[in-house]
Amino acid sequence: MIKLTQKQENFTLDVFSDVTPSKAYLNHYKCKPSASYALASRLLTYAKIQARLKELNTKLEDAAISTKKERRKILTEIQRARFADFVDEFGNLSLVDKEQLRNAAVQEIKTERTSAGGIRTTLKLRDPVGAITEHNKMDRVYTEATPSTQDNRQYNFFIVGGESAKENLKLLTEGELLRDE
Repeated sequence: MIKLTQKQENFTLDVFSDVTPSKAYLNHYKCKPSASYALASRLLTYAKIQARLKELNTKLEDAAISTKKERRKILTEIQRARFADFVDEFGNLSLVDKEQLRNAAVQEIKTERTSAGGIRTTLKLRDPVGAITEHNKMDRVYTEATPSTQDNRQYNFFIVGGESAKENLKLLTEGELLRDE
C-alpha cells in the first residue's frame, strides 16, 4: 500500500467515491472554497495520489469485472441447457433444487393462477444460438470485414491573380497541392 498522510488518503478515497475533487479537498483541508479547485487539481498531480487511485481502481476491477473464464462458463451454461434439465419424467416443471434457478440459461420463471384455481408455472430459457454466437466472437471465429467509409468532403478553391494563379490552377487539376506564396 502506498504511504499517504491521513488527509491525502481521505481525499483520495473521496475522489475515488465520485466526490468532486474540490469538494473532497474542502472536506479534508482548510482553504477558501474559491481556492479548492486549484489546490485539489495540484494534489491530484502528486504521483502518490495517482498511484493510490490506480491501486483502488485495480482492486475494484479485479472484484467487479468477470474474467474471461467466467464469461465463457456462463455462455457454455446457456448453450448446454435443455428443457429436459428442468422437467420431471412426466414433463412437469420440476425445480426441486434452488440451484437450478441460478442457471445462467434461465431467463424467466413466471407463476400465475389459472381461471380454474390452479397454478401455472412457465419457464423461459435464453437463446443458445445467441450464446454460441457470442462465444464465437470471443474466439474470433468470424472474420471482421473492413469498414467501408464514404468521404463526402467538398473543397472550394478560389484562385485569383495572374500568372501564379494559372500555375496554381494547373497544379490543382493535376492533383498536386497548392504552394503557399
